[in-house]
Amino acid sequence: MSAVIRRARAGEAVALTEIAHAAKRHRGYPEAWIARWRDALTVTPAYIRDHAVFVAAEGESPRGFYALSIDGSDAVLDHLWIAPERMGRGMGRALFRHAVRTAGAYGAARLEIDSDPHAEEFYRRMGARRIGEVPADVDGVRRVLPRLEAVL
Repeated sequence: MSAVIRRARAGEAVALTEIAHAAKRHRGYPEAWIARWRDALTVTPAYIRDHAVFVAAEGESPRGFYALSIDGSDAVLDHLWIAPERMGRGMGRALFRHAVRTAGAYGAARLEIDSDPHAEEFYRRMGARRIGEVPADVDGVRRVLPRLEAVL
């Protein structure tokens, strides 16, 4: 991976939102579902200021990012998205490892992940283990999100 991981800038909120939407679309979800997830996939300047948000940037351009919410010894991976054209090149692995180190540096002992079903295997390869499920029905379609944790 040739990208540099650095703290996100508030002015990159639109670019990060675009990455999140593009990555979700890449999984083939119906456009109506993407619209329903708009708020959850939107990153604001205030969110960047209030959370640990890091980007993998090539030059000045973000190509992937992650975001953590940290509360004492618990951290939650709110986002980890890679631009579709950069998937499969090690960027997700590098960002996840960075997220684990960052959570640990903030004093967290574990990292919780409510994963998109398509990403569960990735997180398991990264050492996370499944600890449950979260209901996530959309438009009458029964769905569950795998809940995983990585012990730091």
